[in-house]
Amino acid sequence: MANVRDIRRRIRSVKNTRQITKAMKMVSAAKLRRAQERALASRAYAHMLANVLASTVGRAELVNPATGEPWNPLLAIRPEKNVLLVLVTGDRGLAGAFNSNVLKAALGFLDHFKDKNIDIVAVGRKGRDFLRRRYPVGKAGEERKGQVQVIGEHLNLLAKVDYEAVSEIADHIAKAYRDERIDSVYLIFNEFKSVISQRLIAQRILPVQELGRREVALTEEFELGDRQRMAEAARTAGVSLKEPEPTEFEKEATKFATAPVDYIYEQSPEELFAGLLPRYVAFEIFEGMLESVAAEHAARMTAMDSASNNANDVIDSLTLTMNRARQAAITKEIIEIVSGAAAL
Repeated sequence: MANVRDIRRRIRSVKNTRQITKAMKMVSAAKLRRAQERALASRAYAHMLANVLASTVGRAELVNPATGEPWNPLLAIRPEKNVLLVLVTGDRGLAGAFNSNVLKAALGFLDHFKDKNIDIVAVGRKGRDFLRRRYPVGKAGEERKGQVQVIGEHLNLLAKVDYEAVSEIADHIAKAYRDERIDSVYLIFNEFKSVISQRLIAQRILPVQELGRREVALTEEFELGDRQRMAEAARTAGVSLKEPEPTEFEKEATKFATAPVDYIYEQSPEELFAGLLPRYVAFEIFEGMLESVAAEHAARMTAMDSASNNANDVIDSLTLTMNRARQAAITKEIIEIVSGAAAL
């Protein structure tokens, strides 16, 4: 049995660790609130953009009457032979099973499309490192190095998600789709509505088929135990468990361009649709990244709460062991005193 001094040293060490995990939990809770507010603020623009596009659809001629093919190449549906996957993970660890769950969903996606050629764009250091250990690194437009290859990586993008950077990524993706180098685009990320309302999804970004609604190809729900741990961590950190109510601006945005009136556009509806559709695709990716950031902070908050609780259990166990060791030492000293007195 370790002596009392060693046990006290271990207790101090665990207490210091508990202070760090508690601080990290509160930092993650604060970042979660900001990320949730930012994701919520983007929804009004998303609703308005989708409604404007839907409004132009009814006024624009999108299909070539001679061939039956859409005029806009982003609407063209082709057999899926070459698939592009955008995988969104975190850049840092200490987030529990957040990154491993996303990577597990990616492996399930690759298994589902195992007869296709798949190019992967990794957003986040954890996904990049995982994929590079398993698949070759190639380059878009060049000879393939395998059925599955990593063609791009974007690190530290999620530290502060910038629309301009995401729009640049989306432009490259849209160009590859127009050039028919890829036949479909999927985005795997952690969909976030509230702390207890999350799921992993593979959303189809291209071709665009239904405006204003996510086309989910694969999904994976969280288990009840995971949701309960998230709820407990959020409760102790003062984070609301309810999905935020739509703001007045968001409610107005959902109604925009839906009234049965004939709008007068400065450009033709076809030109407006062609100009706004790439922006719609970029914003779908942007929203996915914003929600992934919020989900990562929620996962880190939950992981740090579990670590703090485990530290409490370890401290209680070490305290009990220390008391037993001290009691044994005292008993031993008393026995030695009594034995010495009896010998005299």
